[in-house]
Amino acid sequence: MKFIQFLFIGIFFGIVMTKSEVISWFRIQEMFRFQSFHMYGVIGSAWLMGVFFVQLIKRKNIKTHNGSNIAFKNKDFSVSRYLFGGTIFGLGWALTGACPGPLYTLVGNGFTVFIVVILSALLGTYVYGLLKNKLPH
Repeated sequence: MKFIQFLFIGIFFGIVMTKSEVISWFRIQEMFRFQSFHMYGVIGSAWLMGVFFVQLIKRKNIKTHNGSNIAFKNKDFSVSRYLFGGTIFGLGWALTGACPGPLYTLVGNGFTVFIVVILSALLGTYVYGLLKNKLPH
């Protein structure tokens, strides 16, 4: 019963993903072919909202729902790291026709073949966890 709020947030997220057409493989294909601004607009507005809310949290010292502080850690910037990771992410996105965010939304909309993609993503995450200490970071 404690986590029912997260269920409702997930349902709302799924509705927004469906209605905004970001789960559409056609919209994703348009983006990768530079034929439409739709997905770039959605991604860009999400980025702007993220920047805005992070600044708001930092400046107003907003706390979590249970009263603890929200900490932001500085990360080392490495061009090769982000180039390699971004390439793998983009290839997976292009091959599956879906960003990882709305995968569960796609399954909820009846596209059960994406269960394979979810399981593959989980397997990839597990393998990364095994190899993390051996990889250059």
